[in-house]
Amino acid sequence: MSREGIKVLAQNKKARHDYFIEETYEAGIVLTGTEIKSIRRGRVNLKDGYAGIRNGEAWLYNVHISEYEQGNRYNHDPVRARKLLLHRGEINKLLGQTKVQGYSLVPLRLYLKGGFCKVEIGLAKGKKNYDKRESIKQRDAQREMQRALRDRNR
Repeated sequence: MSREGIKVLAQNKKARHDYFIEETYEAGIVLTGTEIKSIRRGRVNLKDGYAGIRNGEAWLYNVHISEYEQGNRYNHDPVRARKLLLHRGEINKLLGQTKVQGYSLVPLRLYLKGGFCKVEIGLAKGKKNYDKRESIKQRDAQREMQRALRDRNR
């Protein structure tokens, strides 16, 4: 648990590698009982997930939440579409921005905040291969600078 009462349960590290994240939004998720129990155990995968707007509502697709072991016949479908809870203004803004070529909504992290499960979604624009290589170069250069400073201070 961190200071703000946020416990991160899953992160989508690949999203920051594959996309430029323009804006982030915090959204609640409509879950069943077995889903939240499985999430609290950390049995969730955001890697292939994405969000979309359908019929004026935000939905989360392809996020895999494993079945709860003690759930028996009340268990959920692991990759079902889940409704996201956002304000109407946010949904309208996201709808307009995702209509622009190359923008999509990707889940960045799933966390517990005040007992409720939240997902951080990002308005993302895809990176080209040369952008990814440039990001790797910058990260390596930053790492080298930190290493040199650390060695110099010893």
